[in-house]
Amino acid sequence: MIRPPLRAHPLGDSAVTIMFGAERNADLLNQIQAVARSLEAAAIPHVEDIVPAYLALTVFYDSLRTSYEDISGTLIAACDFAKRTKAKAGTTPRAHRIPVRYDGVDLDAVAAATGLSVEEVIARHSGRTYTVDLLGFVPGFAYLSELDASLQIPRRAEPRPRVAAGSVAIAAAQTAVYPLDTPGGWHIIGSTETVLFDPTRDAPALLAPGDTVRFESAA
Repeated sequence: MIRPPLRAHPLGDSAVTIMFGAERNADLLNQIQAVARSLEAAAIPHVEDIVPAYLALTVFYDSLRTSYEDISGTLIAACDFAKRTKAKAGTTPRAHRIPVRYDGVDLDAVAAATGLSVEEVIARHSGRTYTVDLLGFVPGFAYLSELDASLQIPRRAEPRPRVAAGSVAIAAAQTAVYPLDTPGGWHIIGSTETVLFDPTRDAPALLAPGDTVRFESAA
């Protein structure tokens, strides 16, 4: 399948967004994540952060030391090279196991909405391996795909003003762990003591795009 050429757009005065496609799919996401890892390994001067998403990746740079024109040209060339060589250099995706107490306030409601027993909800949620699609919303919030089709229900009609850090939740085709106390509209089915975001760590976010996650039921 032939994809359109990469396109770069400025994002504010210190970031470049590079578009890879217009239609979300797993192959495109995998390609963007691989290119992001390749760029990290390349250690391009003046690049400060690389953030992959479903259709694009955004690169933040030091605008006092390079111009948008120079950095965008360098990045397009590097991305094209990574695509052609199918580069997978950089940080290797990691596998995580996260213990969960399935005690969420929405667990019974999810069971009722799906026509499953509570035990079946727990078994189906903990019975598969998820992939980190991307980080967003708040620091360390990882969107995990793909939730069992039998558990896929829309977001809550009314978001809660506060969801506690460590809450394990589902919405549509994804699941996630809230890394911080924050508003949220997903269905809370459990909780974990695993710390998803710690600004004192070398890598503050526990999960990274491309990582895999399995949830394990804990007493």
